[in-house]
Amino acid sequence: MSWETVIGLEVHVQVNTNTKAFCGCSTSFGAEPNTQTCPVCLGMPGQLPVLNMEVARKTALTGLAINATINLESKFDRKNYFYPDLPKGYQISQFSIPIVEHGYLDIPVADGEKRIGVTRIHIEEDAGKSMHEGLEGVSHIDLNRSGVPLMEIVSEPDMRSADEAVAYLKQLHQLVRFLDVSGADMEKGQFRCDANVSVRRPGEPFGTRAELKNLNSFRFIKQAIEYEVARQIELIEDGGSVVQETRLYDSTKGESRSMRGKEEAHDYRYFPDPDLPPLRISQQEVDGIKAGMPELPGQLRARFESEFGLSSYDADVLSQTRELAGWYEALVAAHPADPKRCANWMANELLGRLKEQGSDIVDSPVSPQQLAGLLDRIADNTISGKIAKDVLDAMMQGEGDADTVIEARGLKQVTDTGSIDAIILQVMAANPEHVEGFRSGKDKLFGFFVGQVMKASKGQASPGLVNERLKELLKG
Repeated sequence: MSWETVIGLEVHVQVNTNTKAFCGCSTSFGAEPNTQTCPVCLGMPGQLPVLNMEVARKTALTGLAINATINLESKFDRKNYFYPDLPKGYQISQFSIPIVEHGYLDIPVADGEKRIGVTRIHIEEDAGKSMHEGLEGVSHIDLNRSGVPLMEIVSEPDMRSADEAVAYLKQLHQLVRFLDVSGADMEKGQFRCDANVSVRRPGEPFGTRAELKNLNSFRFIKQAIEYEVARQIELIEDGGSVVQETRLYDSTKGESRSMRGKEEAHDYRYFPDPDLPPLRISQQEVDGIKAGMPELPGQLRARFESEFGLSSYDADVLSQTRELAGWYEALVAAHPADPKRCANWMANELLGRLKEQGSDIVDSPVSPQQLAGLLDRIADNTISGKIAKDVLDAMMQGEGDADTVIEARGLKQVTDTGSIDAIILQVMAANPEHVEGFRSGKDKLFGFFVGQVMKASKGQASPGLVNERLKELLKG
């Protein structure tokens, strides 16, 4: 009998606020260790936390975007455990009543879409960071992250493969960035995943799960889950049994290792935080958050396909971020005659060049209006598409807009029939054997003549006119 994989994900997303969840310390990344702390986030006696309400607003916004229920009253609990990077000896979290419950995300799969349930989203604070690199026999602790606001987004165990898990994470990653609730920079620890993985025979109850901790890249998440699935299947088929535990994935060795036994809720001795009152949000506030929600990625993709006639691939590429989508719509506004050409040039030419430079669309040296000007010159046959790529290169180097580059470099397309005929006749005179071959039925030689004419014109002859005149003149 075959095996079935069962995966549930817990994703920790840093909420992009200026200050921490329960104090006024900065959340900026990269500061000197232990310089962004205060008595509250260090857990000093008698210091009282106060909730940053922007965290609640952005968590509620995320809940609305996944069609979840927003609890108008939720509460905070203390999750008790001892670890060196947790100065209070407990973590403020939400256990019994989270702010968000019962939502879902639709993910792309081979035969369409699959709905993945989201059990809950709760607010909690991050711990500090243990530092091991370059140290022998000791660890250092940086508490700058201690108290940084997180959303923990907990899925149902609805995923059945590593590919589905990655698809879910990519949808979620895109969503939180699109909503501007998180930068979700995985290298900075702003988007981290714990994967609960088990296997079973189809139709059987869920098997014992192992938790893979702190996975922070889509590639490693896929590798870790696939390794863990293979490990569990081999273990069971050899007569062993899976132990409920937490495991760490070593991306260098491509394997996971046991970290500790998996805790249950009672191990954390949750109890209501006595220093924080219940979090109450009015329905009016929820309605206001919903009214201000931006167009979501799925809605944007569908609109780009229907309104602009884009392929599903191009629509997906151009709706990855709000910045990309806004840039594309500004480009279409400046060159409304051909939205598909706009998409092709933006997705393939402009984004390709930006990627080579290690830049993003917000750093583009070419504006939407400038790219539209280049597309105008293609449309009116001032330049060919091939020359336009050279013009774009020059624009990327700061040589000015399309008209300036075309004029400075003398790149205007030759559209005069007499001039093109003269070039064609020169090429024919230089290649009489190929002329004879074409006239005797070797049609493939037509491409040779096109290439030679374009070369002789330094690429400036109108390709359409070259084809038209060649057909006429080669007849003899």
